[in-house]
Amino acid sequence: MSSYRCPVCDYVYDEAKGAAREGFPPGTAWSAVPDDWCCPDCGVREKVDFEEMGVKT
Repeated sequence: MSSYRCPVCDYVYDEAKGAAREGFPPGTAWSAVPDDWCCPDCGVREKVDFEEMGVKT
């Protein structure tokens, strides 16, 4: 599973952990996150702006 980082505030979306407060349970793939989703911490960046951090093993 991969992780994605907001380039503004460094919030990290980890597919393995999901984002419970955003309604994404653990195991939710990045591709399943809506394209219009914004960073929950800073609200500035949209999904397209997040940077892939790589795959965790």
